[in-house]
Amino acid sequence: MINIETKPISLSPELTIGGNESTLILGPCSVESYEQTRLVGKLIHKLGLKMIRGGAFKPRTSPDAFQGLGEEGLEILRAVADEFDLLVLSEALGVEQVPLLQKYADLIQIGSRNMQHFPLLWAVGEIEKPVMLKRGFMSTVEEWLAAAKHISSRGNEKIILCERGIRTFETLTRNTFDTNAIAFLKQNSPYPIFGDPSHATGRADLVIPAAQSALAAGADGLVVEVHPNPAEALSDGKQSLTLAQGEELFEQATRIATALGRKIG
Repeated sequence: MINIETKPISLSPELTIGGNESTLILGPCSVESYEQTRLVGKLIHKLGLKMIRGGAFKPRTSPDAFQGLGEEGLEILRAVADEFDLLVLSEALGVEQVPLLQKYADLIQIGSRNMQHFPLLWAVGEIEKPVMLKRGFMSTVEEWLAAAKHISSRGNEKIILCERGIRTFETLTRNTFDTNAIAFLKQNSPYPIFGDPSHATGRADLVIPAAQSALAAGADGLVVEVHPNPAEALSDGKQSLTLAQGEELFEQATRIATALGRKIG
């Protein structure tokens, strides 16, 4: 079998995804305040990384759960990113939010629950911003690639795939991290492939080992939740790393990347 080469995506002069670097994107599940977000931004800057992630619109299973700060959250993310010279990754839940994400974010995320929200896929397919498409938690790889084709069919080829775990019969962890899919897509898709060990495991103690496995399988990067105080997080605290654990993740990821002839950026 002839491997399909990954087509790198340039987000800035300093950051190309899918090239020689494995990209590490850290940030809180939800933007809760300027102070909380700034602490994570400061860590990202210290580690020499180039992008912060954070949710402003949260598709929570229960309507009683924290739904995010909306545009205020995006404003906070942008302010912190500009202070530390970072790029922003954040999620759009619907077509009506795409213009806001164009304004504040550098990379627009389509979450697992919206992988087959076709009007949203068409909307981000008609813009120039890069898109990170997360795998649906009950979707096959073929369905995932078909969703990516909905985006590319509208003209936007700047697509990054993100494996975040699928629902299986196993209940020990939140989801089952399909590193087989990462390895397969690295060889059979032109799109950069990321892993999200936070949502895959749902447990902070398993995030770093799962992150290592994703990099070993060939992932071009990781999206990982980091919070200054996970015990008080308004969403997904159980799977969020502390700032100190974020540094440990960086160190461990660097070791794996180095062994594979890459570096963390």
